[in-house]
Amino acid sequence: MDERFNGFNVSPQALISSLGKLTLMLGRSLLALRHLPGSIHLVISQMYYMGVRSIWLILITSVFTGGVSAWQAAYQFKSYVPLRYLGGAVGKAVLIELAPVLTALVIAGRVGAGIAAELGSMKVTEQIDAMESMAVDPIRYLVMPRFVAGIIMLPIITMLADFIAIIGALIVAVGLVGMETETFMSGFKQFFRLADFFSGLVKACGFGAIISIMGCYHGFAASGGAEGVGSSTTNAVVSAAVLILIADYVMATLLFQL
Repeated sequence: MDERFNGFNVSPQALISSLGKLTLMLGRSLLALRHLPGSIHLVISQMYYMGVRSIWLILITSVFTGGVSAWQAAYQFKSYVPLRYLGGAVGKAVLIELAPVLTALVIAGRVGAGIAAELGSMKVTEQIDAMESMAVDPIRYLVMPRFVAGIIMLPIITMLADFIAIIGALIVAVGLVGMETETFMSGFKQFFRLADFFSGLVKACGFGAIISIMGCYHGFAASGGAEGVGSSTTNAVVSAAVLILIADYVMATLLFQL
């Protein structure tokens, strides 16, 4: 008997089948990159959807992420670590971990769900089957542009999140903790490393690929009308979030050697 949890079929056979289908979709998407010059307009459209239309959401989450990081770090430093190190601690936490991961999770909730819902609707209304019957490769026109856009836009959005989160941390440090702006920024500059910054962007590239491919995979797997589209949307968000956290650990282990 199949075991199900939150819309996922977790039987061993279904899991192996899903991994195989996901691998094939990823492989076909990579092969479709040879058509990228002719699909630039599709990529730009997806970049706008993923990036520009997510800016306000990222601004709000990032400023409060930086603010709470500064407040919690100041609380933990109290009586143990001089506050002049607050800027460095918050900066490293934001650049390495908080901005890339939290941005990816927020984008997974917004963009991953949107991709799965859009492609799932096309699947259940047989629009994707119609494309195949007309010898139009749906991977090239539907999956590959989203895959490329995710890899490009997540690092760009993460850079914005880095900046806004540091500003949020500075506001809290100066306004609520009572630090001087110069003290906070000198601590940040003292411990800032370009390697940390670029490592966060490398993580973001991986997260962008995960969000795009999981949204597309679950969208293509939708069946059963509106209920199936809803399930595929939920599955896309949950699976992307889980894979982001797993990938975060794997990439952190590879990028940051003790």
